[in-house]
Amino acid sequence: MRASVRRLGTHLLAVGWVLLAWAIVAFFAANPALPGPVPCMIHLVTSLEVLWPHFWVSLYRVVLSLCLGLVTAAPLGLLLGRCELLDRLFTPAAYLVYPVPKIALLPVIFLLFGIGDATRIFLITIIVFFQILVTTRDASRAIPQHSILSVLSLGAGAWQILRHVIFPACLPKILTALRISLGTAVSVLFFSETVAGTSGLGYFILDALYRSEYARMLAGIVAMSLLGLFLYGVIDWLERRLCSWQFVA
Repeated sequence: MRASVRRLGTHLLAVGWVLLAWAIVAFFAANPALPGPVPCMIHLVTSLEVLWPHFWVSLYRVVLSLCLGLVTAAPLGLLLGRCELLDRLFTPAAYLVYPVPKIALLPVIFLLFGIGDATRIFLITIIVFFQILVTTRDASRAIPQHSILSVLSLGAGAWQILRHVIFPACLPKILTALRISLGTAVSVLFFSETVAGTSGLGYFILDALYRSEYARMLAGIVAMSLLGLFLYGVIDWLERRLCSWQFVA
């Protein structure tokens, strides 16, 4: 309980520093395109009825994309890390495709899937997939062989080794990859929602920009940051629950 209160106090202090820095920059900029935090927060509250549906659409797209990327990339990364033959066959192809900017494929994906949710979710998923895949594969390869042999000597089978050795050893790295992927996912989400979009926070922000409603625009940006903060909090909570041995003093 005391640790939770201390963590909450640290988070509130960080938010206070961000708001203070924002207020100082807005004061010296003296530009209507950069209103201070107070009018922005007021607009965030007053436009909540309009903003809320866009927030939920963006949240749904990001969460589904992260889940799809995770359930496809993590098992494959675990397998590649432990099977040298598959690693030699598949990893060079992954390294070839990984550096390609997937955002450049957006027009092609629009032509294939249309301009609905499927396009945006697919784009975010393929970006997240490679980030999780590479990290998981490296984590799986880095497991010391003596950890496997010690469990084998006790009569463990392949499934037990995966469940009790490989997966727990890789789980912290998988969650770290998921945390890193989240930042990329939110960035790609914004871009995808501004292209032929009619819903989502990206559309809300761009629409406010076109209307020169700068407080409304910044309210949308704050909402997107809150979306990311909420998801980071969920991942941190999962890490404390699933990897509790890391937090033992």
